[in-house]
Amino acid sequence: MSLLVVGLSHRSAPVSVLERAALGADAQAKLLQDTIAAEPAAEAAVLATCNRIELYADVDKFHAGVAELSTLLAQHSGVGLDELTPHLYVHYEDRAVHHLFSVACGLDSMVVGEGQILGQIKDSLAGSQEQHTAGRLLNDLFQQSLRVGKRAHSETGIDRAGQSLVTFGLEQLAAGTPVENWAAGKRALVIGAGSMSSLAAATLARAGVAEVVIANRTLERAQRLAQILTEVDGTHVPARAVRMETVPLELTRADVVVSCTGATGLVLTAQAVAEALEGRVDGPFGPFPVLPAVPAQGGAEPVRASGAQTADSADARDELPPTSLGAEDDCPLDLSAVQGTAGFSVLGEAAVAGMAAAELEQHAAWVDKGDKERSGRPAGGAVLDPEAEFELITALAATVATVGRIPERRRPELVVPAPRPAPVLSILDLAMPRDVDAAVHRLPGVRLVDIESLAEASADAPMAADVDQVRRIVSDEVTAFGAAQRAAHITPTVVALRSMAADVVTNEIARLEGRLPGLDDKHRAEITQTVRRVVDKLLHAPTVRVKQLAAEPGGAGYADALRTLFDLDPETVASVSRAEDAENTENAKNRGRA
Repeated sequence: MSLLVVGLSHRSAPVSVLERAALGADAQAKLLQDTIAAEPAAEAAVLATCNRIELYADVDKFHAGVAELSTLLAQHSGVGLDELTPHLYVHYEDRAVHHLFSVACGLDSMVVGEGQILGQIKDSLAGSQEQHTAGRLLNDLFQQSLRVGKRAHSETGIDRAGQSLVTFGLEQLAAGTPVENWAAGKRALVIGAGSMSSLAAATLARAGVAEVVIANRTLERAQRLAQILTEVDGTHVPARAVRMETVPLELTRADVVVSCTGATGLVLTAQAVAEALEGRVDGPFGPFPVLPAVPAQGGAEPVRASGAQTADSADARDELPPTSLGAEDDCPLDLSAVQGTAGFSVLGEAAVAGMAAAELEQHAAWVDKGDKERSGRPAGGAVLDPEAEFELITALAATVATVGRIPERRRPELVVPAPRPAPVLSILDLAMPRDVDAAVHRLPGVRLVDIESLAEASADAPMAADVDQVRRIVSDEVTAFGAAQRAAHITPTVVALRSMAADVVTNEIARLEGRLPGLDDKHRAEITQTVRRVVDKLLHAPTVRVKQLAAEPGGAGYADALRTLFDLDPETVASVSRAEDAENTENAKNRGRA
């Protein structure tokens, strides 16, 4: 049997696909059972977080295993196999071990170095044990991954490279302000009472919010979390539990909202958030603030932002430079085409942009007549002076000779961003699929940070130098795990060999007693001990050496050779293996409870 993992994560799939492929607790349990029922798999475990879905299995055939696991993921996620396949990755044997160890250390997390993944791996193992789908291989693998992750955090500074997704999300909401300063005095609403929501509530409480409200479908879980915050956490922040039906009312009071539920649909729609803003207890959401005046180019009067409601906006428009000359005597230029060109006269550079060579020559002759022959030109109109603009005219002439037309060379128009008020409500959506409607991004007065925006922000996050050290730890641990697994693979064969040898000794002693009925107990014991020492010495060197050889790459064949040479009963070897698997599983469960 061989280890295989098929999955998708934030590194291989867009958030929209991850969101649709998310698996609830019931779906994970059903996936595990269906995987075990499939022919290629003997063990199975599911690692499902907000940004990854991975199915681990012990399979006897690689290609059949990949096909079966991919199909099962598609069936249980509800995403078609054709759509899902381009986003799937596959790891096999040592590469699969390396992948899980890297995940456990936080190297594959959206926020590098975050430690929350260790709890999620532990939950995954516990779920597999409860469903009786984890055998010796997956128990050993997941237990070892937890130890590797803890080693990485204790022996290196990987914690400095990143933090939990909750902390990172709050930092994005704070937009450069220390989270403690940003959160101080705010009213927080946490939707959900699972592990991520609990971490968010505790983080906000430690940051100094004025109040934490926990909303959950199961009120008892919300009450338990609120009690922990007030009594156990030691933050002395008031915390209370409410039912989910009261979330619209709580939104009108909240300054910060963190949502992470297992809901399959939206928990907060854009309309609900907009209505909460209108009904806030500290007054309805006011009009857009007036943006500062933006100076116009060329020393003109300031131009107001287009969305600002100001009394002198009409005056400001009147003070813009003229957009055209009106009627110009004998001007060869199509004036209607220049009407929307703010800030330029028909004598300027914009006027001749796009002219053919013949038109340019006519226009130049018309301009060269000077001011005296035309009375319609307004004050401030630019006059093209051949001597002063010699270089420009030469460049334009060279361009015309090459392409036949004057290129477009307009001065960039002033672009004023749409006015957006400072946020009065900050929302952090850590759910997958999303809890908060993406349209909330467009609501004025709201700042929404979700998994998609966190992925974009984390792409530029700095990597700590300790990451290289963690990679070395992972590499060493993968080698050690592989050697241990190969050595363990031959253990049942060695045990069966020694058991067979013990049976031979017992049978020979019984036959000796039949031939020598007068043998006293002292001599019988001495003979028995001598025979056993002989057998042990004969088997010691071969069994020790075969374990060493089996631990090396390609050493699995030594177990087969041992079974063949000593004609060992395959069922005896299998029974030893089953007994060890049962013992390892029980030990793993006991360690999980501890």
